[in-house]
Amino acid sequence: MKFTRDESIAFFKEHNKDAMHLKHALAVEAAMRYFAKHYGEDEELWARAGLMHDIDWETTMSTESGQHPARGGQMLGERGYEEEIVRAALSHGWDFSGVEPISRMEKTLFAIDELTGFITAVALVRPSKSLSDLETKSVKKKWKDKAFARGVNREIIERGVELMGEPLEWLIENTIKALKPVESDIGLGSV
Repeated sequence: MKFTRDESIAFFKEHNKDAMHLKHALAVEAAMRYFAKHYGEDEELWARAGLMHDIDWETTMSTESGQHPARGGQMLGERGYEEEIVRAALSHGWDFSGVEPISRMEKTLFAIDELTGFITAVALVRPSKSLSDLETKSVKKKWKDKAFARGVNREIIERGVELMGEPLEWLIENTIKALKPVESDIGLGSV
């Protein structure tokens, strides 16, 4: 059963009240849509996987609880989401779910989930607070600063890059491009 974007957002909001969590979901949705187009894959399926991957975040509040993303996969399955979306949600938290990212969609979600947050954090400390003037080299400079955005697990991004078979710089550059059209929706630019 396929759900519309509006139905998916409404379901997400039933379980996540913090606007920051919706902004993250919208960022991952945009990135997944972008990469699906790049790879010639199903843009709607990939976007929905990105949008819904953290459906259980406020229910479980962290991967340390041992329930995320397993609870999310369960919620999506019970609601009738496609198995590909359920599996993508489970595999984005591979270390906790034990579900290894196998498909191109799963590998991409695994890589860009944390990366979208990192890129957003870099944009927020710039004078413009925008992606319009953000370059890959600026993201790489902050990447080396381990005190910056400590909550972002760079190791997961690096593992995702390996799974995807793409260079980190390429992934950063294209994720910036993917997020530019939704920057105001995710709290960046002139909001």
